[in-house]
Amino acid sequence: MTVRIATWNINSVTARLPKLLEWLESAAPDVLCLQELKCSTEAFPHEAVKELGYDTAAHGTGRWNGVAILSRIGLEDVVRGLPEQPGYLADDALLADVEPRAVAATCGPVRVWSVYVPNGREVDHAHYRYKLDWLESLRRAVVEDAAGARPFAVLGDFNIAPTDEDVYDVAAFAGLTHVTPPERASLGNLREAGLQDVVPRPLKYDHPYTYWDYRQLAFPKNRGMRIDLTYGNKAFADAVTDSYVDREARKGKGTSDHAPVVVDLDL
Repeated sequence: MTVRIATWNINSVTARLPKLLEWLESAAPDVLCLQELKCSTEAFPHEAVKELGYDTAAHGTGRWNGVAILSRIGLEDVVRGLPEQPGYLADDALLADVEPRAVAATCGPVRVWSVYVPNGREVDHAHYRYKLDWLESLRRAVVEDAAGARPFAVLGDFNIAPTDEDVYDVAAFAGLTHVTPPERASLGNLREAGLQDVVPRPLKYDHPYTYWDYRQLAFPKNRGMRIDLTYGNKAFADAVTDSYVDREARKGKGTSDHAPVVVDLDL
């Protein structure tokens, strides 16, 4: 059985719906993990993707976060949110806000999590501590599935560049988030739990970045980062036959600032 699984930070599913539908038809993934929906669960365009054959497990509140899994090969055992997920306590908040940043489902022979890891903002910001705590909760949540015989993967926007080669100029990120040793150590903890990066270098070109800022012509100049990742267990990784970053989906007007990452499996 051939299965195509993808992940894409869509940066508002409402604003990008035409792009999303066009891409679903052209790339034809069996499973698509989405992040940064910026819409509530109820407002997600369930019917529009249903017309293309996809069932949806969405998890959103209508604000800046939100995640979803689209599948045309089954959608079972849905879990919304990480067990023991920390909340973010903003400076002006009385209670910690547990944000919709993770959703899991079994899609045919594969189980996946779609995750939108907190940005971290600045190293000395409370959001950075929240990011590290959230990643530890993710590690605890996936340990059992990672060790199992069933193909399993965590896909999404990790807001971490795994190595210095995964940013266009590491000097430009000195003292900033996304490249710090504690963040990268959190990815190391996922590897120790039995997961591995299944879209490693080299790919079909030298710099397979997945994110480019809208500003300062970052995309035409290829000033990007590889922060949209797929971490799979051994059963998943052994089944991978191809992987690529779909840069074409980043081109033109009205696009997300991220490109989809696609992984093909032979199961």
